[in-house]
Amino acid sequence: MPNSLQGKTIAILATDGFEQSELLKPKQALERAGAKTRVVSPKGGKIKGWNMKEWGKEVPVDVDLKFAKPEQFDALLLPGGVMNPDKLRMEPEAVHFVKQFFEHNKPVAAICHGPWMLVETDEVRGRTITSWPSLKTDIRNAGGTWVDKEVVVSNNIVTSRKPDDIPAFNREMIELFSKGMGAGERKVA
Repeated sequence: MPNSLQGKTIAILATDGFEQSELLKPKQALERAGAKTRVVSPKGGKIKGWNMKEWGKEVPVDVDLKFAKPEQFDALLLPGGVMNPDKLRMEPEAVHFVKQFFEHNKPVAAICHGPWMLVETDEVRGRTITSWPSLKTDIRNAGGTWVDKEVVVSNNIVTSRKPDDIPAFNREMIELFSKGMGAGERKVA
């Protein structure tokens, strides 16, 4: 889908401990589709990735969270890794930032442990979500329906379980982001 995201700016909310492949590969796919990506973080300078079982690459932060406004962006990507979303969901500014994307009816993509931020913002209620399996109970307790699928699109959110799902996640994320607001529900195998 070359240029299907031309003119769109995508926020990628992350901090130290993001799963490296879940930030870098979707970021590359978004840019190949014509989007401008901006890494937003409560930590300035650079953030450090987690590469499966050890520290990975550093990624420059483009926008300090305290200066980021959802109006500046067309959509939001929430990469996983255990540490990254666990730290972010404890940051009131990060939770508020994510919540505003829903208030503005902008599409959101979350992979692996990224849906913890959706739970924290109380945005899984009534939605079908997939994630890393350890989030199943959190999602159900927050009023969502958890499914074990490669990728799920539900009411303006696309979710996936793990790094192996990235090709399907990228495909559905780009399609959802190209449509913009108000995309419906689809379960994709």
